[in-house]
Amino acid sequence: MTELTVSARLKENYDSYYQGESEWRALGAMDKAENIVQLCRALPHDNILEIGSGEGAILKRLSDLKFGENLYSIEISESAASTIGSRNIPRVRECQLFDGYHIPYSDRKFELAVLSHVLEHAEHPRLLLYEASRVAECVFVEVPLEDTVRLKRDFVFDRVGHINFYSWKTIRCLVQSCGMKVLSQTVTNPSLPVYQYDSGRTGILKYGIKECLRWASPGLACSLFTYHCSLICRKE
Repeated sequence: MTELTVSARLKENYDSYYQGESEWRALGAMDKAENIVQLCRALPHDNILEIGSGEGAILKRLSDLKFGENLYSIEISESAASTIGSRNIPRVRECQLFDGYHIPYSDRKFELAVLSHVLEHAEHPRLLLYEASRVAECVFVEVPLEDTVRLKRDFVFDRVGHINFYSWKTIRCLVQSCGMKVLSQTVTNPSLPVYQYDSGRTGILKYGIKECLRWASPGLACSLFTYHCSLICRKE
């Protein structure tokens, strides 16, 4: 039986996807790294593996925050691995390519594995979660909650590469179906600077509406708009 790997279509899409450092991704990494710190600060985190690091924006932010003594990265994208290697990020000990599902590290090598905005791209997300929980004591997961009333009826592939669309319930059940216990779960709204960078003054209005609705009626908010959902999990 042939071992599962990332399909040629997705691999080709990502191989040249990352071209140096991006101001947009660096800004988004501020929020993503903060969510990691908030959910994981009370847990051991000296050795951290980020699975699917892109250009390394989250690694850079975690290093700046001095969160994690030893940071490791694995990527399917040649352009991503090359960019991370060229950045010389303090505390990043290694970045290597992998086939997308078979993590090249021994059992329990890490205290924490990070899958931040990765599972929406994965063709076989459970396989990746099984592997993450094999090599790490705890697994941090963050995904965009795109399963809203505005989700299109029919799937159309685009360069961003999202092929799975989650609600806060389905991502929770996905993790639990892989034999992991959810220790904590949060739903967050990207910060105001993200909206301002993307939409200028209109972004201020967008942020305000989404933030007010998130506090007033979380269920309604998540059915109408895309937020981010973070979970910290441990294998049962």
